[in-house]
Amino acid sequence: MVIPRTLISLMFLLLLTLSCIAQQVEVRSVPIKHVSPGSGEKMYLAYCAACHGSDGKGTGPAAPAMKVPPTDLTTLAKANGGKYPAAHVFNAIYGDAALPQSHGSKDMPVWGNLFSTLSSGTPTARGEVQVRINQISDHIKSLQAK
Repeated sequence: MVIPRTLISLMFLLLLTLSCIAQQVEVRSVPIKHVSPGSGEKMYLAYCAACHGSDGKGTGPAAPAMKVPPTDLTTLAKANGGKYPAAHVFNAIYGDAALPQSHGSKDMPVWGNLFSTLSSGTPTARGEVQVRINQISDHIKSLQAK
């Protein structure tokens, strides 16, 4: 029995379509979980690693679903003349409106606002947000390529 060329083409197209659908990654939005502000590494793993990867190279499990690939955080100092850009990292995490659209877009949350919700109503809320972001920034600094 000879299978018509049109039928083979349609079968191939169907398999290709199914393959593409199967490879799509879905990123779900979930409520922020409280992680102690005392550990930058634990907060990084809880809040950042899904996109940036536990190693900071931008290869987290959610990275394939991003319209803009996550930044390789291990090269920040190298791209800044060997100096870690702490203020820039702080502002990117906090949600600085002057930064590129990927920061504060639906792909990268405005963490300053989210961290504020974890401690809202307390007199030290603003300070705790700053501590959280500084701790995460310090952890990212420790990931810099040597």
